Amino acid sequence: MSSDNVGSADNQQAAGKEISNEYLAGFTDGEGCFYVGFGKRKDLPLKWQVITEFHVSQNPGGKNVLEEFKKRLDCGYLKLNHAKSLKDKTWILIVKDREDLKEKLIPFFQKHRLHTSKQKDFEIFVKVLEKIETGKHLTKDGFKQIVDLVFATTRVTNKRYSKESLLS
Repeated sequence: MSSDNVGSADNQQAAGKEISNEYLAGFTDGEGCFYVGFGKRKDLPLKWQVITEFHVSQNPGGKNVLEEFKKRLDCGYLKLNHAKSLKDKTWILIVKDREDLKEKLIPFFQKHRLHTSKQKDFEIFVKVLEKIETGKHLTKDGFKQIVDLVFATTRVTNKRYSKESLLS
């Protein structure tokens, strides 16, 4: 079966066509991550920091897609995913700044919906950011709500901390 659709981001860009926002959302469905993690911080009231980041990665031949995504979002930065690796030469777009996440990234994905389980991840990400925005992450109950949200989805991950260790 043949199609007039261009199959990859490299081809789409090479064909001189502008990369659509829908393509970028679909690209995120396949290669993106709405990350919520936790780090120990002795200087915080609950001794835990809530980390929120958006990541999307691509092989070197598709770096132009990440550059366009960064430009479209008007935020984030590009870096080699594993700079010291001889094998992994993928690039990653990272958005960490909470104002950028709130003012640029979230509106983009509210307008251009995801079509995989990443939509649920996005919804959890938004709820976590809302709790952080209101300072609830600094309260025991609010932190528990965030932990419950993060552990609500069932998937195989390499989470550094268990739900139990975060809540103990």
